[in-house]
Amino acid sequence: MNPEEILTVAVIDDVHKTDTPEGRALQRVISGLRDSGLRVEVAASPADARTTYSSLPGLDCILINWNLRGEGASAYPTPVELVREIRKRNEDIPIFLMGEPPTAPPVTLSMEMLREINEYIWVMEDTPEFIAGRIDAAARRYREGILPPFFSELVNFSRDYEYSWHTPGHTGGTAFRKSPAGRAFHSFFGGQLFRSDLSISVAELGSLLDHSGPVGAAERYAARVFGADHTYFVTNGTSTANKIVFSASVSEGDIVLVDRNSHKSVEHALILTRSIPVYLVPTRNRYGIIGPIRPCEMTPDAVQRKIESSPLLRYAQDRRPVQAVITNSTYDGLCYRAVRVEELLGGSVDRILYDEAWYGYARFNPLYRDRFGMRDGTRSSDGPTIYATQSTHKLLAALSQASMIHVRNGRAPIEHGRFNEAFMMHTSTSPLYAIIASLDVSSKMMEGASGRVLTTESIEEAIRFRRTMARIGREIARTNPGDWWFSMWQPEEVTDPVSGKKIPFADAHMETLRDNPPAWVLHPGETWHGFPDLEEDYCMLDPIKVTVLTPGVREDGSIADLGIPAVVVDKFLTSRGIITEKCGDYNILFLFSMGITKGKWGTLITEFFEFKRLFDENSLLEEVLPELVRDFPARYVGMTLPGLAAEMHGFMRDHRQATLLLSAFSRLPEPVIPGGEAYRRLVRGQVERVPVAEMGNRIVATGVVPYPPGIPLLLPGERAGERDGPVLQYLLALQEFDDHFPGFSHEIHGVREIDGRYHIYCIKEESR
Repeated sequence: MNPEEILTVAVIDDVHKTDTPEGRALQRVISGLRDSGLRVEVAASPADARTTYSSLPGLDCILINWNLRGEGASAYPTPVELVREIRKRNEDIPIFLMGEPPTAPPVTLSMEMLREINEYIWVMEDTPEFIAGRIDAAARRYREGILPPFFSELVNFSRDYEYSWHTPGHTGGTAFRKSPAGRAFHSFFGGQLFRSDLSISVAELGSLLDHSGPVGAAERYAARVFGADHTYFVTNGTSTANKIVFSASVSEGDIVLVDRNSHKSVEHALILTRSIPVYLVPTRNRYGIIGPIRPCEMTPDAVQRKIESSPLLRYAQDRRPVQAVITNSTYDGLCYRAVRVEELLGGSVDRILYDEAWYGYARFNPLYRDRFGMRDGTRSSDGPTIYATQSTHKLLAALSQASMIHVRNGRAPIEHGRFNEAFMMHTSTSPLYAIIASLDVSSKMMEGASGRVLTTESIEEAIRFRRTMARIGREIARTNPGDWWFSMWQPEEVTDPVSGKKIPFADAHMETLRDNPPAWVLHPGETWHGFPDLEEDYCMLDPIKVTVLTPGVREDGSIADLGIPAVVVDKFLTSRGIITEKCGDYNILFLFSMGITKGKWGTLITEFFEFKRLFDENSLLEEVLPELVRDFPARYVGMTLPGLAAEMHGFMRDHRQATLLLSAFSRLPEPVIPGGEAYRRLVRGQVERVPVAEMGNRIVATGVVPYPPGIPLLLPGERAGERDGPVLQYLLALQEFDDHFPGFSHEIHGVREIDGRYHIYCIKEESR
């Protein structure tokens, strides 16, 4: 038996080492289990018993002594408490209770426990061999049942070590072992990866293209887990998933309602389908954080006005939009009340696509109820058909590029055969089976109690971090008035659901923040979020998307005297091995995914303190950011950390970067030609690279997309505006920033820097 196939049994017991009849009987049981080839881990103390919870993923069976004693009445959790806690985390693992008549179960068990226990062991009567056999059989049944459909077949197939006469050419990894570089590659990843890298020719595993066999079974299983009528596995990310949905439901000249806060893949989908966008414009707050689209933008009357006023209407086949695209949650963690969105947009469109790339976990925790696409109890033949595209690899557990399309049928369903034509158009005929398997396993991980536990743990860790940061800030303000600390973008107070009283966020109980959605809702009139005129309960902040604010912006939006631009803190954290998700001018986003632990966020807080120490001590950049100084000595030698922050803060203030950002993103550029037409001219070479300073009123041929998070500033076919307008002035400010602060350059897709100047492809004047 391979080491990974050894079955592991946990024994929670406190008497097996005692020289008593029961202790000796339990020792015989444990010896019998080990003699049968089982790995046995004994939890002999209250602390060990509680540790069993975190060990559950590695266990195949649990034995609990019904007569736990401990040192004192409350030393041990009772067997009932242990069983309840285990079942919260794993509904399927076999649990055996050990005891001796007449005190042993089932006589003394409640109906609740009778339902949760698998078997009972009479330690004074049954033989060790019999007990070991029962446990071995139960553990094997459990182990065989934990694998989801596709992964189970892939494991079985890879064990056969078959000779292959098909692609891929490395033939189970053999080819790699024929060269030094290949052997190093093989050794790095391990042979199992290559044995499971198979061709679509392997009929036993089914086909991703026609959704047959184990692949199709895995997709149907995922649909049940994620609450969809149909689920499709995508092996090239949600960028491709969005293009598949568009290709299946939108054609040339169709009008699409598009969240301007959409990923660039939506821009590409519009180009591919040659459809006509009508944009729904989201808000932004004083920190530049992207907010929700206001409900007034989504009403049928507002939508119709937008359509009628669009300069691109002459390219449209019909004035009724065929689909809407909404980003949920936003990149900064704002979640719509999906019920309300569908109520508003359902009068205008028959299909709604939720881009939930960063939000695949929402279904599995009640905190997010009513705020995602695949909700239970919402299917209606009268409502819009709903799509949800999710990057399973982003905040669930799957390999990079793993994504899913979920479909909930409504009044305009697309029959599977038609949809699959679009699916095959964008799907490789040689998919990586490891990606498919990771999607299958991710579904299994989120099923039942496991999904609730995994999402709850992420939420709890985010809450602990948030409260700790808030408490530190409060203590610094109390002991050193006027001193600075990193603040948090979150409510300052929450309402206690029991007393109805307002309490500081830092003092709120875990249950209040973990189980109470109103604690995270952007309530009208509250100043912390910075989005006025919102409906009550319309939008909620996702607690696991944590935004840390650096000093620099006052509550009224004005620029503070002390400022520490976020890129300086981000550069410091990166140098310490802490990689953030994204940063704005004075905000940094951290994602508390399922892989985050207390150790990780504890280290993050430690590094925040270290940054503050270095800042307050006026440390030289040679000490704080040695690589930056080494790369650009003429610019940074002799400069201090607060000196860099002050100079950068002053530059951003004087160049009005925050104001220009808000202005540039808060109004729509003039669309002149559809994106598909702009792309046609790009392909034909009817474009030229133009310096931004000379782009006044030019029509761009490519999207201009600052990263992260990848939200378009300009889209193909749009006019850049006047030379002194907000869009070009904002780009010029970023260009000058990059020149002034080498090592802190912005990443903007669609922009190429030539000799220190931004250049963008524009339509040639003579081709218009």
